[in-house]
Amino acid sequence: MPPETLLPAFAPWFDLAGLAVFAASGALAAARRGQTMVTLAFFALVTGVGGGTLRDLLIGAPVFWVVDARAATVCLSVAVVIWITPQRWWRGAALDWFDAVGLAAYAVYGAAKALGYGVPPIPAFVMGVVTACVGGIIRDVLAGEPSILMRPELYVTAAALASALFIVLSLAGLPGAIAAGIAAAAGFGLRAAAIRWQIHLPAYRDRAGPPRN
Repeated sequence: MPPETLLPAFAPWFDLAGLAVFAASGALAAARRGQTMVTLAFFALVTGVGGGTLRDLLIGAPVFWVVDARAATVCLSVAVVIWITPQRWWRGAALDWFDAVGLAAYAVYGAAKALGYGVPPIPAFVMGVVTACVGGIIRDVLAGEPSILMRPELYVTAAALASALFIVLSLAGLPGAIAAGIAAAAGFGLRAAAIRWQIHLPAYRDRAGPPRN
């Protein structure tokens, strides 16, 4: 299947869905710290478009939110929704679950867009991971939280699973919509399991042994 056919017709809406939930995670991060509406809007925007911006710059595509007003509109609208709704709606693990949905959707869309621009499979896989993870990293840095990259949670791993699975299924000839659905579900499932059961990757341990006298 030629790379140009790997972007299904519904892909822009898949992108907007991931954008919305990532923007919500950014706005919630600001809301939990009692910030102003302006700060909520800023967090929503940079979290939503951060990964996609870097992806588009790397693959030579027009930066999506600059050429499509819907992207910024979705981010700002989500910030308004978070601002006007009761805090009790967003307590608990809401931020983690919004982030998990956005992670899976964005990993798939990022890989699909890279393939659609003729990027080879392995770099396209990396673009899927970049699309999914960079916005969350920016959010954590701005919020003064330890970056998700510095925690042993299954986060980048879930994005990598969704991105890689989409590429494999697409190049195997599966229709784009089916490949995207399976890959996104797999990535979300892994991230959801990590949230629910606190699954972690093993951390590095120095295996050099005790120092010799």
